[in-house]
Amino acid sequence: MKLNKILIIEDEKPNADRLKRLLLKLRPHAEVVAVEDSIISSVQWLENNAAPDMIMMDVRLADGLSFEIFNKFEIRSPVIFTTAYDEYAVQAFKYNSIDYLLKPIEEEELDMALRRYETFIETVPFVGTAIEGLLNYIQPKDYRKRFLIAHRDGYKTVLAEDILYFYTELGMSKAMLNTGIVENVPQTLEELEKQLDPKFFFRANRQFIIHIDSVRQISNHFNGKLKLELRKQPEMEVIVSREKASIFKSWMDY
Repeated sequence: MKLNKILIIEDEKPNADRLKRLLLKLRPHAEVVAVEDSIISSVQWLENNAAPDMIMMDVRLADGLSFEIFNKFEIRSPVIFTTAYDEYAVQAFKYNSIDYLLKPIEEEELDMALRRYETFIETVPFVGTAIEGLLNYIQPKDYRKRFLIAHRDGYKTVLAEDILYFYTELGMSKAMLNTGIVENVPQTLEELEKQLDPKFFFRANRQFIIHIDSVRQISNHFNGKLKLELRKQPEMEVIVSREKASIFKSWMDY
């Protein structure tokens, strides 16, 4: 499904103009249906127009935080939040957020966010409408609580809360337990990312999904990245990208 209609909510005209240029450069077929600069005007537009395919929403507007819009109107469109502040990241993901981009927004980061939207739309189970399917996908009601693991001639169960982190090694997914034991799991990290509670598990990079209690130390790394030291294997370095660093810090601090 193509991304056709986009609503921009941004109170600084230079930022709105730049975002519009980037969007149309990356997705020439898309249409920016409106640019609104306040909570009041945004609610009025949403009340009087069909829901856009996606909303690009600044967090801080002239008349308050844009989260207030959700209290005044039931938004059914997925949202990419844009802001110069990283302290709202966790709060943003309580809403219809599929990404959280820090200003100044880079073309590559915006393209990745748009691809994420398109991937969700293509892969979610469709329930009623595409948007309902997307919301069910990014806001699941239940998360995996245990795993059935092959053990000797049978099986055993491992609780998700007893797993420090998941990682890939030689194409296999593995789970490091808080006992120091490593177990093989049949799921890919992509599957696990969808099944695990995001309050406790974070996809640090392509190789690791970590539990919030697994982090022993956080260090600044070059180019805005973070380097994590994990419990049980302190010699194993986990690098969090610059794009994910602010979200990770908000997740750890919530």
